[in-house]
Amino acid sequence: MPDVTVVVPAYNEEQRIAGTIEAIRTINSVNRIIVVNDGSHDNTSAIARSAGAEVIDLNPNRGKGGAMNAVIPYLDSEIIVFLDADLGVSAAEAGKIIEPVLAGSCDLAIAAFPAPQKKGGFGLVKGTAARALRKAGLPESIAPLSGQRAMTRAALQAVTPFHEAYGVELGMTIRALKQGLRVMEIPTTMSHNETGRDLKGFLHRGRQLWNVLQVLQELRRDKK
Repeated sequence: MPDVTVVVPAYNEEQRIAGTIEAIRTINSVNRIIVVNDGSHDNTSAIARSAGAEVIDLNPNRGKGGAMNAVIPYLDSEIIVFLDADLGVSAAEAGKIIEPVLAGSCDLAIAAFPAPQKKGGFGLVKGTAARALRKAGLPESIAPLSGQRAMTRAALQAVTPFHEAYGVELGMTIRALKQGLRVMEIPTTMSHNETGRDLKGFLHRGRQLWNVLQVLQELRRDKK
């Protein structure tokens, strides 16, 4: 059985990180869990260690893409999985994206979430990302921004270094498609903290949109 390493970038997730790690540990195929503590100001690091994960501490905060880049030198497994820190018990669903990669059915598997429980934005960020993926060769993407991803080591090498912003997932998928890698979206029942239609939610989605547009501009420059 190939080695499987799960990487969890985390920023101020002391309330949820233990539950996420405990759920990951129930997946039989997982050999190693690494939490990248991205400059947290709370007890994320200590709690992650107590829960049985290896921890890489970054200071200052580098953002999600930066945290993912920081862990690359530590990865030597045949299968690498990236999961968000706030999944809690639903992190056990990661087995569904690991299985097709282990079976050789795809190079990169992405978890699709169920419909959100509360109203969020108006679909601008997700729609922009989905249109970009259609142009890159993925006709029907329902999870263009999902951070839950399993991939082969060869796929990891093909899509790195990551863009150091919220657009990291979109940039990863486009690079994979451009290099002929097989990409699948897998339905799951994963869940995490949802942003609503309040000021905090709109600010979050505004940053997401800006980062997505930045990634698309960088990719266009790379083609020239």
